Amino acid sequence: MEVTGLRKTYGGRDAVAGIDLVVARGEIFSLLGPNGAGKTTTVEILEGHRRRTAGDVRVLGEDPGRAGSAWRARIGIVLQDAADAADLTVSEMVGHVAGFYPDPHKAGEVIERVGLSEKRNSKIRTLSGGQRRRVDVALGIIGRPELLFLDEPTTGFDPEARRQFWDLIRTLAADGTTIVLTTHYLDEAEALADRLAVVAAGRIVAEGTPATLGGRSGAEARVSWVENGTARTEQVTDPTDLIRRLVHDGADLSTLTITRPTLEDTYLSLIGASR
Repeated sequence: MEVTGLRKTYGGRDAVAGIDLVVARGEIFSLLGPNGAGKTTTVEILEGHRRRTAGDVRVLGEDPGRAGSAWRARIGIVLQDAADAADLTVSEMVGHVAGFYPDPHKAGEVIERVGLSEKRNSKIRTLSGGQRRRVDVALGIIGRPELLFLDEPTTGFDPEARRQFWDLIRTLAADGTTIVLTTHYLDEAEALADRLAVVAAGRIVAEGTPATLGGRSGAEARVSWVENGTARTEQVTDPTDLIRRLVHDGADLSTLTITRPTLEDTYLSLIGASR
């Protein structure tokens, strides 16, 4: 997927103000940003659901604004707010959607992969919010997508269900599926994404791996320890020399802690700077 100079303007105001992106095949790429930053508009353009004002976009080799049904069969979408047929059972719903694709997975296999085997014969209206979200995910992957868009996919999931979903996403990526993920859960982005980008005010303000985003890998480390009963703290780029000195001085290293900015720290700093 390649995006160059993407812009979307409403009434003279840029919702997307010149985004450039390259996402490799088989990569998990996450878009982060506050509400109103332009993430959803960007993703809707990539999905072919919204027309752009300017820029060049190629998704699976085609312009999504002009692509036909054959191209749409190659992508999967899990929307943030999905409508469902509440009076159908899980099996009926997944089987029905499977019929829209030329080479779908078997409905039963997909239902098992999203952890709904015990609910396959339950009507969708009887499911919990998290279980309905799993149905959304099943509908997104039933068509064997080459590219999968996930918009806040684990909303309503309990911690165990989230971990199981993460394993599913890793399996899909290992099988060659390209995944574009938008999420407000920074731990989710850090656990899943090969690379990520932070969007603010319609622009990408930082891009990189979770470990290097915004210069995170080179940020100063906070070293804390107790010396002669007194708590001490120093900020250093490389804590190696400080630790050697503490060892030489006979400091009690059992009290030593080394912390660097978390992804959340970096994200909030980037968003604050953009404002």
